Amino acid sequence: MNQTRKRNRGTKSVYAPGPEQENIESHTLAIIVRNEPGVLARVIGLFTGRGYNIDSLTVAEVDHEETTSRITIVCSGTPDVIIQIKAQLEQLIPVKRVRDLTIFGPHVERELALVKVAGTGDTRIEALRLADVFRAKPVDSTLESFIFEITGTTEKVDAFIDLMKPLGLVDVSRTGIAAISRGATTHDDLD
Repeated sequence: MNQTRKRNRGTKSVYAPGPEQENIESHTLAIIVRNEPGVLARVIGLFTGRGYNIDSLTVAEVDHEETTSRITIVCSGTPDVIIQIKAQLEQLIPVKRVRDLTIFGPHVERELALVKVAGTGDTRIEALRLADVFRAKPVDSTLESFIFEITGTTEKVDAFIDLMKPLGLVDVSRTGIAAISRGATTHDDLD
């Protein structure tokens, strides 16, 4: 038993990577599941139970007749952790298909955010000017504030939010990433 403990101390754990394992990658996973009660809780439970981190999560029904939903999860970890996440997701009963869009091929990712900015005078004008540059659309306005809707890559949304901070950023609500593979195939064709 002591020999086993000594061997285990010298090995690298995929659950708690050591300083030597700094190759952390971000992956976008498209998971097609049967739309039934508790499915999302089971998927999330897999992540929390093993200490995996979820950077972004979206879920919506994609086929009412087949009662399937698509869960898009952006997660990060070492290559070994990502492989384990995919393998464990595929073992869940309500999961029909797991596709790692990051390695599968070209795909499109977008995020939507609502950004509330308060200000008057010159800061109000500057907020409107920057929103125009970012193609952010004002969807609500009062005499003291705006709510902008912005859609784009996570980097674009982050940059817009950073620019709004000194202009009176009040609140942000983000959807998380929605992603889909490019081309004429559907999720059923991706085997």
